[in-house]
Amino acid sequence: MLLLEKINDLKGINSLSKHEQIVHGIIDAIDTEVLKVGDKLPSINEMVADIGYARKTIVKAYTELKERGLVESKNIKGYFIISTETNITLKVALVLYAFHSFQEDFYNTFREELGNRFQIDVFFHHNNETIFNTIIDNIYQKYGLYVVAPIQDNNIIPNLLRFTPDRLLVVDRYLNMPEEYSYVTQDFEETTYQNLAQLSNEIQNYKKIIFFFKENSSVPKGILNAFIRFAEEFTVAYQILETYTPGTLEKNTAYFSVDKTYLWQVIKDAKSLDYTLGKDIGILAHDDTIVNEIAFGGITTISTDFKEMASKAVHFVKHRDPIHEIIPSRLQKRNSF
Repeated sequence: MLLLEKINDLKGINSLSKHEQIVHGIIDAIDTEVLKVGDKLPSINEMVADIGYARKTIVKAYTELKERGLVESKNIKGYFIISTETNITLKVALVLYAFHSFQEDFYNTFREELGNRFQIDVFFHHNNETIFNTIIDNIYQKYGLYVVAPIQDNNIIPNLLRFTPDRLLVVDRYLNMPEEYSYVTQDFEETTYQNLAQLSNEIQNYKKIIFFFKENSSVPKGILNAFIRFAEEFTVAYQILETYTPGTLEKNTAYFSVDKTYLWQVIKDAKSLDYTLGKDIGILAHDDTIVNEIAFGGITTISTDFKEMASKAVHFVKHRDPIHEIIPSRLQKRNSF
């Protein structure tokens, strides 16, 4: 069998471990079209008998080929070639909320810094627990590494614990996972409070501040807790509304919005009423974008550096060094406050 010949030809190369000999032999067989998509590999028991290596060595080699996205195991039936893209070092599943502008910043940095030898497949759960769990079920055991921005709900933790700690990185939203699991996440409550406190003098220039928060939305509860704590400790008049109704803009009022739709509805009404941002009304947004930098002289934001988060995620993917880090949010003061 040509495949076994290719593996045996590598036995004399001392720089290759036994499992690497198997991996490189199979990759060479794919590159020379000895193996094609759909072909079945010898079973682990057959490989043990034919090559003479330990079972765990064969399993390790087949596992690496699965992580590269070249091989898929099918229950009972065995291992099959599913791709000829042998230049791929690792196949990575990236699970995000949605392709919002700030998550686009994360993805672009993640993609660029990983380079072309990593295959990234992106999935979006839209803060829907059923969709999230379905995605996890569908990608389980099909990738070498999983980078997941989870729903911030402890109910999903058991599903994530199916992944071993060296193959899972939690990003964006913090979950109280066992200590051996890595994360690079935001801190919503404490740093939001600190940033609001930093803006307290400007906020107190207005008669009140309105925060848009809807229960069961994707907006973290920590932001709401921080807002209430700030308003009460700094004796600021405040109001919490689920939505913004166009045409209800109040002069001498500050608005804090995480939802981009409400943000731009407020600004649209301000423009139609000829209100000056930063004077007649104050506007504070969550999560920075290039639009916030330039629109109406700049919108003040509280935001995490998603490029920094992505860079740290890339390091984990490449090196598997455990990481437990929270990226603080920062205040960007601009024309709207």
